[in-house]
Amino acid sequence: QVRLVESGGGLVEAGGSLRLSCAISGRTFTNNAMGWFRQAPGKERDFVAAISWSGSTTYYADSVKGRFTISRDNAKNTVYLQMNSLKPEDTAVYYCAADGQSYSNTNYRYERKYDYWGQGTQVTVSS
Repeated sequence: QVRLVESGGGLVEAGGSLRLSCAISGRTFTNNAMGWFRQAPGKERDFVAAISWSGSTTYYADSVKGRFTISRDNAKNTVYLQMNSLKPEDTAVYYCAADGQSYSNTNYRYERKYDYWGQGTQVTVSS
């Protein structure tokens, strides 16, 4: 059974940093794209960042570009989201997602691309 478990969320002041981790078990995703999404209270879940299966290309929502960095460690089957210069509007539940199809290079920003999801980790940024 595939499991994605996020960690690293918490409460931080505006301008601070957090590093989210997504540990994957049940299969390897070495050749699969990975993504991060977030959902603020009362809003739909939105794309945050994604990393290609090769790790050579990353994608970001405009709202986080230059502040967030996605990375992956295939040896640890883990994906990270480094979040710097956090703002109150970054407050949300953050979800990790994995594409079940290997070597896929399309639709990184869309939920439908991803077959596996974690339960989410809460990030709260105070002003």
